Amino acid sequence: MSPRARTLRPLDDADAVPLRAAELTYVADRLGSTLDGEEPPAGYQRLRAARVVGHGRDHFEAAVAALDDWQVQRRSGAVVRADGGSLTVGTVAVVRLAPPVLGFVGVDAPVRVVAVADGDTRRGFAYGTLPGHPEEGEEAFVLSIADDGVVRFTVDAFSRPATRLARLGGPLTRTAQAVMTRRYLAALATP
Repeated sequence: MSPRARTLRPLDDADAVPLRAAELTYVADRLGSTLDGEEPPAGYQRLRAARVVGHGRDHFEAAVAALDDWQVQRRSGAVVRADGGSLTVGTVAVVRLAPPVLGFVGVDAPVRVVAVADGDTRRGFAYGTLPGHPEEGEEAFVLSIADDGVVRFTVDAFSRPATRLARLGGPLTRTAQAVMTRRYLAALATP
């Protein structure tokens, strides 16, 4: 485990129940579209990046296990409070982000898993934003293994500011998202 990895904490019912009942903050007819790499809805910005993170079936399965345990977010410096065990559609979490551009200031980002890919050569999940998240949109984390054994990790997102702070942040907000995406990609890379 990376020395930067943070703890996965359970999300108690007092926090989880309202998140399960909350409406997503973006266009409902687009649920899971990031999982398939579709173009974002009008008015949203897209951020897509990919990286080769290893080779072989063993590495693919280990990366999938890490992804299913929120290790991507945790190794990127976030603290995750999530309900349930494995990631399934409906799982809710609060990801506390502390982007380097904000220093020690953290931002809570409530999300709900809206789609899961569970194939032999492609696995991952997409989560959508809930009220209280500084952005509104969706983000997918997908691992794939090619016929030659190359394991690729793709992060695909669409978003737009949801809070005054995020809107005021403008380019700084986009920079923070790009930095976190690079951290996400590095979280599963072979040393």
